[in-house]
Amino acid sequence: MNELILVGAGGLARETLAAARDSWKVLGFVDDNPALHGQAIDGVAVLGPTDLIADYPDAQIVLCAARSSDRAVRKRIAERLALPAERYATIVHPTASIASGTVVGAGSIVLAFVAVTAPQEIGEHAVIMPHVTITHDDKVSSYVTFAARVALAGNVSVGETAYLGSGALVREGLSVGAGALVGMGAVVLENVPDNEVWAGVPARRIR
Repeated sequence: MNELILVGAGGLARETLAAARDSWKVLGFVDDNPALHGQAIDGVAVLGPTDLIADYPDAQIVLCAARSSDRAVRKRIAERLALPAERYATIVHPTASIASGTVVGAGSIVLAFVAVTAPQEIGEHAVIMPHVTITHDDKVSSYVTFAARVALAGNVSVGETAYLGSGALVREGLSVGAGALVGMGAVVLENVPDNEVWAGVPARRIR
């Protein structure tokens, strides 16, 4: 088994651990919150701060941070660590249904019961939470976060660091811009511009 270190020790890290522990030798978590150092989470130790990654040159890394209020958090961590793409693990839960020919970018996390129904490319460091549906000809950029049960119709484009809340639906042929936030349960029937917040049924600009 390849060695794995999880960056972050919150809820997403616990979900990622559950998806990875049968296929990876998980060495532990690293987190910059000193209150967590030395604790065990789901039987796995918090080793210390992220600087400790330098002590494990053969381990692969996955960034386990996702916040709707800080949509670029994984991008900032990746830029600070400045690791080559080959150091990043791609974690795919064994129950995910990924169409043959799909390319999932380095560092991305695909959790339980996700369905990707036709071959496509998913960017680096994307987080795709349980029961998400991604259909034909969609474009999922790097650092995107899809909360549980998001569904994209065909030919939808989602820009870098966008965050789609739980249960959001996006009609075919639309785009969700880079850095945009789509609220929980929103039904998107128009293009969402970069960095805007949309919510509601149908979704409308909030700010």
